[in-house]
Amino acid sequence: MKKILKCLACGVLAFSTFSFAQQNIQVKVVQKPALNNINIFYTANKSPLQSLYFIKLPAGTIKPGGWVLKFLELQRDGLTGQLGNISAWLNKNNNAWFSGNGEGDHGWEEVPYWLKGYGNLAYLLSDAKMISETKSWIEKVFESQQPNGYFGPGIIEQSKRSDKNAIPDLWPNMIMLWCLQSYYEYSNDARVIPFMKKYFKWQTTIADTLLLKTYWENSRGGDNLYSIYWLYNRTGEKWLLDLSVKIHNATANWMQAGNLPNWHNVNVAQCFREPATYYMQTKNSAHLNATYNNFYLVRNLYGQMPGGMFGADENARKGFDDPRQAVETCGMVEQMASDEILTTITGDPMWADNCEDVAFNTYPAAVMPDFKALRYLTAPNMVISDSRNHAPGIQNEGPFLMMNPFSSRCCQHNHAQGWPYYAEHLWMATPDNGIAAMLYCNSEVTIHVGNKKGKSATLIQTTNYPFDDRVKIKVGATSATGFPLYLRIPGWCNNPLVTINGQPLNINATAGCYIRIENKWQQGDIIELNLPMSLRLKKWEKNKNSVSLNYGPLSFSLKIDEAYKLMDGKKAIQWDSRFQAGADQSKWPSYEIYPASMWNYGLLLNNKPLNEQFQVIKKAWPVNNYPFTPGDVPIIIKAKGKIIPEWTIDKYGLCDTLPQSPVAVSTKTDDIELIPMGAARLRISSFPVVQ
Repeated sequence: MKKILKCLACGVLAFSTFSFAQQNIQVKVVQKPALNNINIFYTANKSPLQSLYFIKLPAGTIKPGGWVLKFLELQRDGLTGQLGNISAWLNKNNNAWFSGNGEGDHGWEEVPYWLKGYGNLAYLLSDAKMISETKSWIEKVFESQQPNGYFGPGIIEQSKRSDKNAIPDLWPNMIMLWCLQSYYEYSNDARVIPFMKKYFKWQTTIADTLLLKTYWENSRGGDNLYSIYWLYNRTGEKWLLDLSVKIHNATANWMQAGNLPNWHNVNVAQCFREPATYYMQTKNSAHLNATYNNFYLVRNLYGQMPGGMFGADENARKGFDDPRQAVETCGMVEQMASDEILTTITGDPMWADNCEDVAFNTYPAAVMPDFKALRYLTAPNMVISDSRNHAPGIQNEGPFLMMNPFSSRCCQHNHAQGWPYYAEHLWMATPDNGIAAMLYCNSEVTIHVGNKKGKSATLIQTTNYPFDDRVKIKVGATSATGFPLYLRIPGWCNNPLVTINGQPLNINATAGCYIRIENKWQQGDIIELNLPMSLRLKKWEKNKNSVSLNYGPLSFSLKIDEAYKLMDGKKAIQWDSRFQAGADQSKWPSYEIYPASMWNYGLLLNNKPLNEQFQVIKKAWPVNNYPFTPGDVPIIIKAKGKIIPEWTIDKYGLCDTLPQSPVAVSTKTDDIELIPMGAARLRISSFPVVQ
């Protein structure tokens, strides 16, 4: 609760003024930006909504570089960009999303899930072919709007309902609205605003007894709510706020003390933020606190493990809280999106920290390095990735652990949003007409800044973060331009250092804050940020006293040699998977992954400082710009460990649950190598401690 109360107050922690080369540079260390200004360039919350602490820039504004750009290019050439050649759900023939009248097959979540990431990927890469493909689907969405305002599929879905008076399932439309919002931000297509107004006017006519009654739409009404606020911020029409009350009241109750309305992993990662979304209208701290409480509740029960997520398989179950329990790829990308949104609503840097935790340590291992296959479930402790049915050790019955481009119906499409949305939040605008470097990565952004129209600045960021602690930002502006620049200081970082044009700032910044630098910036100014990284050992008392090792924002796993076995991906699929018959498996291989080295190690610890127990070794940056494979990681850690003979593969074909630490063993001490958790598709990330 102290953390929550802290997040409700905006405090200036320190203030200094410096004079560099006749420039007056004002430096503050703040918990979050002040809300006594309104950004004159970018659309944020209109009154009476609570002001946003950070404002997402329009889609296509940021040009990512470095390893994030590499991820995006792999997505383009892999599953996201080419899924239309594989997935039956994206076949345009008789497709309810492409028919223009809502009739046809495949009219549920798959198309908008995919388009949500595909379109934003197209905008980020300025890929003309992908943008054209995005527009072809968007045009059909426009065409599908009925006179009453409803759009998209619904006729066939409604015929399956026992209650013929029920309205179509609104969940798929919630996703498509987000596609339209990104499209509008990129294209300024004037049709989007009246289209959304007409649809939401239709929602106002729905009886409360019929609204959001099925499982998915009821759980995920917060996504509908978010779109209402997006439209309100562009129209100011008060009836939208009345509709938002109606939608909130119809949505599942995510404000239960000590409980959640359901424990489906994707719902938790996506829907826990609904009260905080509604808080923007009510300004009732109980709503904001509920989102924090939801976040900590699920992690207290099922998240006693590294990687920023929690072990729910598909649904969290009492007694199944070991780090071998997994999370869907859908859950990962939805958690990242929630973290990004909550950063804008609360200003709390903790959410950006958690987004990085998932993005660096959990999500990369859920896909093949070439982004041409993914698996439904990934866990912090996972030493076999095969097509076997592992239930009930894993809740789901079926081949949920294999890398397969033809299976995992929801994740196959929904994974597309992960890296595009991440890239779109690298930089954010601030209420005082400035800019914040939020998620550090090579990138370039041109943004309107300052207190006068027509002023803009280009910022170019160069870094190998999170594998390196140095961030360099170069300012480009045609004339001297005054604006504040915010630098996020992660919660793990103490004593950050900042220089401007080589001269150090005398700051006393603590972990989990922002350094606000206001200056009349000139062409060629260089800001350098150093985020000193150190070893940290996390003890998970509630999970058998296991431990995990971090260096900066990276968690580390045992390096396990990975043996890949080529499989028939069209046979080892979930029951509801659909793929195009002509999809060429030679271009889209599926794999099982088995350990080719010992995995059942415990860490050998002593009372010495961590830098004496572990050796951090920096390596050259990979030539391919992709640092998330065991052979290409630019940082490794040398450690000592011992084999735990009784810790083996159990009857469900999974690594057995953790033994209680400390574990007494008589095996010899071995030198072991740890690699970043995100690069390990087989991994032990929660370690027993051996004696």
